[in-house]
Amino acid sequence: MNSLAKQALAGLRILLVMTVLTGILYPFGVWVVSRIPGLQANAEGSVVQVDGKAVGSDLIGIDPVAKDPNNDPWFHSRPSAAADSATSGGSNKGGFDEDLVATIKERKDTIAKREGVDPSQVPADAVTASGSGLDPDISPAYADLQIARVARVNGLSVTEVRALVEENTDGRGAGFLGEPGVNVLKLNVAVQAAKR
Repeated sequence: MNSLAKQALAGLRILLVMTVLTGILYPFGVWVVSRIPGLQANAEGSVVQVDGKAVGSDLIGIDPVAKDPNNDPWFHSRPSAAADSATSGGSNKGGFDEDLVATIKERKDTIAKREGVDPSQVPADAVTASGSGLDPDISPAYADLQIARVARVNGLSVTEVRALVEENTDGRGAGFLGEPGVNVLKLNVAVQAAKR
């Protein structure tokens, strides 16, 4: 057997071994781990269901759109830098970019008008996009800003809605990592359930 044939045979063996390892055994192992109780919901996309219908994932933030912007019943998530909700990504614009500064000012004015507050009261996460544009959480400050409007439009008391915000606020990871966050989808589902 010549040298070229030996090399081709060795390459073929490596190809077959790596195909079995990375194409069959590894995916099967990941699937087996995903079936462990407690991990299955995460493996299936953390789908949130209401009355047996999927309404979204608690891992992906999609900003709800009100039928009537003057009577908006929803808590809103952070804005997305992506052109539409089907894509993800940041804008790569810096703090001195004139377009970004104008966009943030426009967002701040829009939110201040919607919530009936001064633009200086609008928190930063309400006007700046996350890295992915699909952040499922908002800050407790942004949720607090929206409580009065959501309570009024949904016919609930401010106290009831504030309690729902607190129930849907996660603490810091491991007790010290990151900042507390409010899951917008879970909160909106809880508000709709409370008004039934």
